[in-house]
Amino acid sequence: MATDTLKSGNAGASGVSGVRRLLLDNGALTALIVLVIAMSALSGDFLTTDNLLNVGVQAAVTAILAFGATFVIVAAGIDLSVGSVAALSATMLAWSATSHGVPVFLAVLLAVATGIVAGLVNGFLIAYGKLPPFIATLAMLSVARGLSLVISDGSPIAFPDSVSHLGDTLGGWLPVPVLVMVLMGLIAAFVLGRTYIGRSMYAIGGNEEAARLSGLRVNKQKLAIYALSGLFAAVAGIVLAARLSSAQPQAANGYELDAIAAVVIGGASLAGGTGKASGTLIGALILAVLRNGLNLLNVSAFWQQVVIGVVIALAVLLDTVRRKAGATPVAAGTGGNKGKQAGTYALAAVVTVGLVAATSLLHTGSSSGNPKMGLSLSTLNNPFFVQIRSGAQAEAKKLGVDLTVTDAQNDASQQANQLQNFTSSGLGAIIVNPVDSDAASNSVKAADKAGIPVVAVDRGVNNAKTDALVASDNVAGGELSAKTIAEKLGGHGKIVILQGQAGTSAARERAQGFANGLKAYPEIQVVAQQPADFDRTKGLDVMSNLLQAHPDVQGVIAANDEMALGAIKALGSKAGTSVSVVGFDGTPDGLTAVKNGTLYASVAQQPSQLGKIAVDNALKAIQDKKVESTIKVPVKVVTKENVAGFTG
Repeated sequence: MATDTLKSGNAGASGVSGVRRLLLDNGALTALIVLVIAMSALSGDFLTTDNLLNVGVQAAVTAILAFGATFVIVAAGIDLSVGSVAALSATMLAWSATSHGVPVFLAVLLAVATGIVAGLVNGFLIAYGKLPPFIATLAMLSVARGLSLVISDGSPIAFPDSVSHLGDTLGGWLPVPVLVMVLMGLIAAFVLGRTYIGRSMYAIGGNEEAARLSGLRVNKQKLAIYALSGLFAAVAGIVLAARLSSAQPQAANGYELDAIAAVVIGGASLAGGTGKASGTLIGALILAVLRNGLNLLNVSAFWQQVVIGVVIALAVLLDTVRRKAGATPVAAGTGGNKGKQAGTYALAAVVTVGLVAATSLLHTGSSSGNPKMGLSLSTLNNPFFVQIRSGAQAEAKKLGVDLTVTDAQNDASQQANQLQNFTSSGLGAIIVNPVDSDAASNSVKAADKAGIPVVAVDRGVNNAKTDALVASDNVAGGELSAKTIAEKLGGHGKIVILQGQAGTSAARERAQGFANGLKAYPEIQVVAQQPADFDRTKGLDVMSNLLQAHPDVQGVIAANDEMALGAIKALGSKAGTSVSVVGFDGTPDGLTAVKNGTLYASVAQQPSQLGKIAVDNALKAIQDKKVESTIKVPVKVVTKENVAGFTG
């Protein structure tokens, strides 16, 4: 009996230890399962076929970039340039195919070659130039992004229709980006597990000097490794541009951090020597599930960044715990029980399905009777759009509407994801303030196909039907700005123009208005035009630099109040005395500067009214009432003389 009891106890301890080891060895998979179950419990909209396909589509670009980053990180390197290389490759394809008549097949090859060349340059600087990978790829990040802006002249370029099908679906339901992600994942797994270069990555990452002494040509292998990273970045860029139907020069901005995060969350070590494609895919899915679920739960985009940062930190902590516990992840192609691993994945799938099915009972009969709307704003880092949100939320509360607000952070791809989430959630209506008018078209078409009315606010959507456009006229506002500064200067003088973020429709339209308005004043000389990205700090820096070259400037036109306020800071005592500054938007800080006399005028758009009217018209669309196709909210030049009576 004593012996039997002892055996039973050991068996129990062994079972607990086995479960503990299983969880430690499959930490990313465990985290993904927990996330799926949690999101299913918290949101009744998460566990639908359409939404799960959305998660796959939203993970695709990050995953493809991350597969390429896996090669580099396994070899103990880092590649910060993949996002910029993706944008450059897509821009090269669109530019060559649409602007220069290059056959699409050759244009695709040129795009892929662009990614490979960028990777080879990285590899050469690291292997033969002996630059640290961080520095070399950081330089390429800047170079590639700059080239994409130069080639595109800062504006999106329409993507060839034949390539845009990569953003479509097969059979009306299976997204092509998901298929491309799976294909590139299989290629990455094959390279890591079945090829000489894959084994070289693990050898270099494990101990570069030992690899060199064993006869491995480390420098040549590094060239190949970074070239592979560039190749995968090019494919990711093509898929992303296909989804947006246009090559965006600012696309994939910051995606290199998501790619690195996916690799690390998937179990790879930044010290090198470990990592596998399946883990990277799981890492990318974790990030996509997080963003998708947090969107559905109406969590602020700012808090989303906090949550994702915590997840990355926990992933690295888990890696440390795993190593201390003696759990070593099996490197692809280096052995290990593949049957046991397949069994683990199968068990995980069964457990997930069972628990998710149980949580679905929580949402039975839980839906609210209030009309539901989604509002996707281009950014909430700008007071103008914060005021649109405030006006929309106040009106939604007044009308008894459930309003979900998301922040695209000036990322057209992220906004496409948010609009997809809104569509799959079955909202009554969607209000969109596009990051880019062309890039939002596919998502708006999908909402229209699903029978969901769409109202555009502040900026229109090109090549897609919207039920209404609520906006001020940016071109007319730009003309008013030009007229205001010209009349203030008496029809002659030197001015500079601070432009908005390259590639955005607001920046283009306001710049066009400035140019149109200044034609009537030939003696007004524009001595410099520079983008400051709608940002106050950049407005300060750019204006400080321009003053060095043009100290005698007499006027400034800024495409928004934030840049105008930065320019005022750079001008110091000159602002409002020897130099007149005109802003755009009529934000609270801008109006305060008008009252103080440092900002001569602001072309005010009444953003709160934009938000209010957008909600009103979206509700009319839900109720099948007549909606005007275009609702113009008048702009007004606000100066010190009339600012007291302006309410916004």
